[in-house]
Parts: sequence; C-alpha cells; structure tokens
Amino acid sequence: MGEMVLELYIDKMPITSENFIKLSQIGFFTELVFHRVIDDFVIQGGGYYANGTHKKSPYDPIVLETHPEVMHVDGAISMARTNDPNSATSQFFICDGLQHRLDGNYSAFGKVINGLDVLRDIAAVETKTRYFMKDWPVDDIIINSVTILEV
Repeated sequence: MGEMVLELYIDKMPITSENFIKLSQIGFFTELVFHRVIDDFVIQGGGYYANGTHKKSPYDPIVLETHPEVMHVDGAISMARTNDPNSATSQFFICDGLQHRLDGNYSAFGKVINGLDVLRDIAAVETKTRYFMKDWPVDDIIINSVTILEV
C-alpha cells in the first residue's frame, strides 16, 4: 500500500533494534503480511504468510527492553509478545495514534518518520476473522521488503 520509513532508536533500545535489524538483513519479513489491523490502535506483522502459515524467528526471544524516553507515540514501532514480557521474537506492531497504555510493557524501538499516510491507509482496511485470528485484513497487506539503510 506504499512505503514507510522508520528510524530506530539503536542507542536507547539496542537489544530490540539489533533483533529487528538482524531479521531484516536476512530477509525474514519479505512476503509476510500485516495479520492484525485495528484502526486507531495498531497494525501488526512479522509472523505470518498470507495463507496463515506461521513463520518462526530463527533467533531466541529477547528480553523486554524499555527506556523512559521511548514511548508508544503515533507511528511508534514496537515488539509484539505473549503474556511473558520476555517472549518477543519477530512480530512487531506500529501504533496508529498514541498508545501510552503500552509504555513500559512493550518494547517500542523506533517510529515512522515518513509514510504515516500509508500507516493510516493500512489501519483503515476492512478486517475479518481468518485462520482463527481476529482483525485479519480482508485483502492481504503484504510486506514486500524491509531494508536497513544504515546502522
């Protein structure tokens, strides 16, 4: 649906940023979809193909990393996880609007600096329950690639 450019807070969130960079550099996110889309909340991807098949990260889970200066602002990218705070692997979400209730509980590690219109377009798509998951877009939103421009 377009391109988003994000900056990562490598200095404040080194573990989380490194995990995302390593996954990007091996092409992990290519052809995965945004499988959870909730308008005015988040768009989430990094774990499923369009056919509902789960893609497992080749790396171990990372610890919950937070920083007092890194918040879940509009366009923040953060790691998804299970109920275990130290279970994040490859799934990430991008905040559609301020989500301060997530601060301190999820690892935000950067933000969209170009392409907020693309975020809004994705967040506004129609969704349904698919592959036993709620909020899956009716029309697949595929991640063509994630490119790290400089480290």
